[in-house]
Amino acid sequence: MSIALSPEPKIITADDYLAQEFLSETRNEYRNGVVVPMTGGTPEHNFIAINLITILKFALRGQAYDLALADQRLWIPEPNLYTYPDVMVARRPIERKPDRNDTVMNPILIAEVLSKSTQDYDRTEKFAAYRTISTLQNYLLIDQYQPRVEFYSRKDDRQWLFSEYCQLSDRVMLDAVSIELALADLYEAIAFPSNPAQPTDEP
Repeated sequence: MSIALSPEPKIITADDYLAQEFLSETRNEYRNGVVVPMTGGTPEHNFIAINLITILKFALRGQAYDLALADQRLWIPEPNLYTYPDVMVARRPIERKPDRNDTVMNPILIAEVLSKSTQDYDRTEKFAAYRTISTLQNYLLIDQYQPRVEFYSRKDDRQWLFSEYCQLSDRVMLDAVSIELALADLYEAIAFPSNPAQPTDEP
């Protein structure tokens, strides 16, 4: 019996990726030569991200921070990764990639809303890439199927403190921006599936 082999991924330059991305109607991640399509999210995924950025925007009003939601591209030089975090916060002035007006480099907080297809990547390879960003202080992983937030806070270049919150009454101290985040506000109006272990969405 012959075994069909998966085709080798096409390798392209970052310049070619950026040129294609400028014309693309969908968002794609660039992983050191390989372009990976980013799947669309569920309504709950989007509602949670909007809740978070609304909370941050209100709490940080008048302060020297810029916020971005989903469509802002981030470049991480060491792994040569271009990606679009669900939510980012950066101090002003934002640092842009040299010769690019549309790509930032200096987030202090990143949040990802977990999906079936991305949760392992968000916790492992993607977080490893995020840890190389010298400005990054906080990383939030937000479950969309049940109240659950995984929170990482940088203590030094080699140490991150992990905390987990699983009750709507819990509050997370985002020390990068000195904001206390209530899970009840983060998950406002979110209807969770009756069996969170068997989510029904595809992404």
